[in-house]
Amino acid sequence: MGAWFRGRNEADGQVWETESQVAVADRGREFAWLVGGQYARWAYRLEPVGGGTRLTESWEFLPAGRTMFREKYGPAAEGRSALRHSQALRGIPATLAAIKRIAEAERPD
Repeated sequence: MGAWFRGRNEADGQVWETESQVAVADRGREFAWLVGGQYARWAYRLEPVGGGTRLTESWEFLPAGRTMFREKYGPAAEGRSALRHSQALRGIPATLAAIKRIAEAERPD
């Protein structure tokens, strides 16, 4: 917990990098980070299910993120915020599918 890392994002033809801080590192249960240390929270939660694992990804735009968008984008902030929220939620199924594909390919038989 507390470590910082750089992330690369792609959505709707745009590419950008962020720096994030690890907020939760509970091996086998949850991994979460805060974009910019305060703007948005991403998390993966793992739960045992039958003989496998359910992986849930979540995203939340935090109050400091909404404030930053208002300061950065002014009157366009609401639309930019809604776009970012939509991009995040649309990306979750694709990310989970990619993780599943990789995890199952690496699983020993």
